[in-house]
Amino acid sequence: MEFNFKKSYLIIAGAIFLILLFFGSSMFITLQPGERGVIFRKFTSGLDKENIFMPGFHIIAPWNDMHIYDVKEQQREETMDVLDRNGLSVNMDVSVRFNPIYEQIGFLHEIFGIRYIDQLITPEVRSSVRQVAGRYSAEEIYSTKRSEVEAAIINETKEVLAQNNIDMRALLIRSINLPDQIRNAIENKLKQEQEALAYQFRLDREESEAERKRIEAQGIADFNKIVNASLSSNILKQKGIDATLELSKSSNAKVVVVGSGKDGLPLILGNN
Repeated sequence: MEFNFKKSYLIIAGAIFLILLFFGSSMFITLQPGERGVIFRKFTSGLDKENIFMPGFHIIAPWNDMHIYDVKEQQREETMDVLDRNGLSVNMDVSVRFNPIYEQIGFLHEIFGIRYIDQLITPEVRSSVRQVAGRYSAEEIYSTKRSEVEAAIINETKEVLAQNNIDMRALLIRSINLPDQIRNAIENKLKQEQEALAYQFRLDREESEAERKRIEAQGIADFNKIVNASLSSNILKQKGIDATLELSKSSNAKVVVVGSGKDGLPLILGNN
C-alpha cells in the first residue's frame, strides 16, 4: 500500500509539472506598468469588457486568453497627399499622440482588436485631414489660415477617436509642402500684399501728420485772431507807458521824452 501511495503521488506531481510546463506561459500573466489586460473566456462568458486587469501578477485558466494593451501615450506620424477645394495637391506631414482610454479597452478590443492603430487611428486621422483640407484653398492651408486648418483637424479627429475609446492628446501639422510653382506664386502674392500694406501704412502716417500740422496751424491762427481782436490802440499805449515807467526806474543814465515816440508813446534816450 505504501508503494502504491508513493507511486500515485509521483504520478500526480508529474502531471502537475507537465501542466505547468506546457500551460505555464498562458496561466501566469504579469502586466507591466503602462499595460492593461482584458480576458476572453472561450468556454463561459466570452469577452469580459467590464473587468480590466491592472499591472501586476495574475493567474488565469489555461484555456482563457488574456489580451494585453499598451495604454501609455503613443505617437504616430503620417505623410499624405490631400486635395484642396480647388483640386490642387498638398502634401502634409502630421503627427498624432494618443492612448487608449484605460477602462474602455474591452470595448476597443471588441470592435477593433489589438491592431486598433491600423484599423482606427491611421484611417481616421487621414480621413479628417482630407475632409478639412478640402474646405480650404492651398494658399489658406499653406499660410493665411494654417492655424485654423490645424484646429479644425484636431477637433474633428479628437471627436471621432473619443467615440471609439481613444484619448487623443495632441495633433500637429509638422510640415506642408506644395509644388514649387504654386508655392512660389503664393509667396510672391504674400510679398506683394505685405508691400502694399506697408505702403498704405506710410500713406496713412503721412496723412495723419499732415492733419496734425493743419490742426496745429489752425489753432495758432485762431489764437492770433483772438489776441488781435482783444488789443486796442489805447491798451497798447498803456502797455508802452507801463514798460517805459519800469525802465525809467533803473539806475542807468537815460533821457525820457514824454509824447515824442511813435503813437505818442514816451521815448527813452540813453547811453548805457
